[in-house]
Amino acid sequence: VGHREHTEEYVKPYDALVSYLDALDAAMVPTSRRVLAALGPRVLALAAQRSAGAHPYLTTPEHTAKAREQLGNSVFLAPEHKVVLTTDANEARAVGRQTADRYLGLSNYVNNWLRLGFTQDDVRKPGSDKLIDAVVAYGTPEAIARRLGEHRDAGADHVAVQVLGAPNDEALLSALRGLAGPLGLTAPN
Repeated sequence: VGHREHTEEYVKPYDALVSYLDALDAAMVPTSRRVLAALGPRVLALAAQRSAGAHPYLTTPEHTAKAREQLGNSVFLAPEHKVVLTTDANEARAVGRQTADRYLGLSNYVNNWLRLGFTQDDVRKPGSDKLIDAVVAYGTPEAIARRLGEHRDAGADHVAVQVLGAPNDEALLSALRGLAGPLGLTAPN
C-alpha cells in the first residue's frame, strides 16, 4: 500500500487495500486467512467486513478500545505495543524515539494519534514524552505486563510485543523470558 511520503506512485491506502482484497477474493482466499493492518475507522470497518481481524501498529490501549467497539466482538483484534526493558524513563524514551522517528513523518500514524487526542506538539519530531510513553511501555517486567494488559482489558484478543533496544537475539530472548512470567506465559527453555 505504501505511504505518500515514500513513493512517487502513491495510491490511497484504502483504495489499494480494497483492490488487493478484491484480488484475494478472486483467488478464493477465505476471509478467515486475512488480518489487516488497520488504524483508522475506514480500514477497521474494512477489516470487520472482509477479514478475520485487525492488527493495529504503534498505538495505545485507548485505540484498542475504540477499535473493539467498531469491530464488534466476533473480529480478531491484535494490537502491537513496543517495550523497552529498563526502569530509566530517559533511556526508554531515547530508544522509543529512535523507532518512532520514522512514523512521526507519516500522515496515517500522525492522523491516528491526533484522533486519539494527542496534540500537534505531541506528534512533532522527536515526539513528546506523553506520546512516547503512550506507545512504548517500559519499567519492570511487571509494569510492562500491566501496560500490555490494558490492551487486553480494552478488548484485544492478543497483543503483539515488539522489544526495542535488544542488540542481538540473545538479548531479545532474555527480554522475552523476563516478560513471560509477568504476562502469565511459560518462558522458552
